[in-house]
Amino acid sequence: MIELRNIEKFYQQGPSKSFVLRRVDATIKEGEFVSIMGPSGAGKSTLLYVIGMHDSDWTGEYFLMGQPVHKMNRKERNEVYKQNFGFVFQSYHLLDSLTVAENIEMPLTYRNIKKSEREAIVADVLDRFQMVGKKDLFPNQLSGGQQQLVGIARAMVASPKVILADEPTGNLHTSQGKEIMEMFKKLNDAGTTIIQVTHSDANAAYGNRVIELRDGWIEK
Repeated sequence: MIELRNIEKFYQQGPSKSFVLRRVDATIKEGEFVSIMGPSGAGKSTLLYVIGMHDSDWTGEYFLMGQPVHKMNRKERNEVYKQNFGFVFQSYHLLDSLTVAENIEMPLTYRNIKKSEREAIVADVLDRFQMVGKKDLFPNQLSGGQQQLVGIARAMVASPKVILADEPTGNLHTSQGKEIMEMFKKLNDAGTTIIQVTHSDANAAYGNRVIELRDGWIEK
């Protein structure tokens, strides 16, 4: 489903290059649940952002379902992203001017779904996340943990083929974090491909494979 070949990312510092990712080769099959692990600064989040098309400043080859992402322009990548991915950001990335319900609904507006259907789907998700009473609040009225839950709900609402999650339980209580991981596991059992960045061995145990990164290299 996802094939990365010789992916590299670096920052130019005068005459030298500071590499964040080095010669990354990886294949992720449809329906896998993969955890990207490694020490801080290893390039984990950067790799997730490359896969999720939020970072386009890299070299190498990236194929998604056989399509060459590395040959697509920004508009094409954006369209592919909207149709296939849900992303849980470590720093939430909620839109401050939208309510909880509107933030969650956003991915559905990219699909050909009638407003009445969108509202029904959002209502169901709000209920599942026990956030019905907060649907009309704005992000700045929520705690960090609540914002994280909204971010996770938004990533899942459109039933994407792939969910990318950057430390998805980092701001949640232990019990909330466990509930989210159980939810991811159910989605994965139903066929959703999940790729998470995590420091947690307990979270990684929900998946079926770990990719270890160190200093931008995949450890064999």
